[in-house]
Amino acid sequence: MKNIWPGVATVLFSVLLLLVFVLLGAPGTAFGSALQATSQPMPTAGPDGRILYTVLANDTQWGIAAQFGIVLSDLQNLNSWNGNEILGEGQVILLGLASRQEPTPTAGPTSEAVATLTPEAPGTGSICVLLFDDVNGDATRQATEFGIAGGQANVNERTGLASRTAPTESALDAEGDPVRTCFEELPVGEYTISVAIPDGYNPTTAPNITIQISPGQTQEINFGAQAGSSSNFGLLSPEEGRPSPVMGLLGIVLLLSGAGLGIYTLQLRRR
Repeated sequence: MKNIWPGVATVLFSVLLLLVFVLLGAPGTAFGSALQATSQPMPTAGPDGRILYTVLANDTQWGIAAQFGIVLSDLQNLNSWNGNEILGEGQVILLGLASRQEPTPTAGPTSEAVATLTPEAPGTGSICVLLFDDVNGDATRQATEFGIAGGQANVNERTGLASRTAPTESALDAEGDPVRTCFEELPVGEYTISVAIPDGYNPTTAPNITIQISPGQTQEINFGAQAGSSSNFGLLSPEEGRPSPVMGLLGIVLLLSGAGLGIYTLQLRRR
């Protein structure tokens, strides 16, 4: 009976050793997950080239950078963060930028090339700006108020994906509508649009606005400006008025009445 115990001890030791290897190596166990934790692969980039991530509960700047193998300072620069930025659950942040993938043409059944119209790329939008001559100064464009040339329109995406500048126009299209300054195929994102007004004009609307561009969307923005006194238009301020013709006639009547009364008085004295 004593000779059995060495064999039983050997079997128990082997089983224990096997369990240890299973617990440490199995990826589905808590031990395996803890020991085999590595940086996760980056999420797939969107059509506009941006790699986005939705913040989970208890996520931090350092934790997200470590999770995806990103340098913390790079992550902060991409999202314009400071060191004390607090992330909120559900917040969408930028992990990186990838080059946009252009579609690869496939060979057709024949060698004949077929020309097709390419629609606006998914994931992009447009912004069209009009700087109009706000003649009545009500900050709302009327049908008879047209564009002002010599200004400058600017669009800037918050994370730096796009930044463009173009002059404003005063031309009309074939239908008689003002020609707008348009910025096409802008990556989706949050944009600040602003205008620089030419000399001789004063703004009647806010000089800038921030909007969100969605895929396939075209936003039309109007900025108003009114000719200043330096333009010599002689516009009257709301407090000023013109002489009333009624008051003028009344003055003439009074003068004639006074003259008649004077003549009558002289005739009475002569009698």
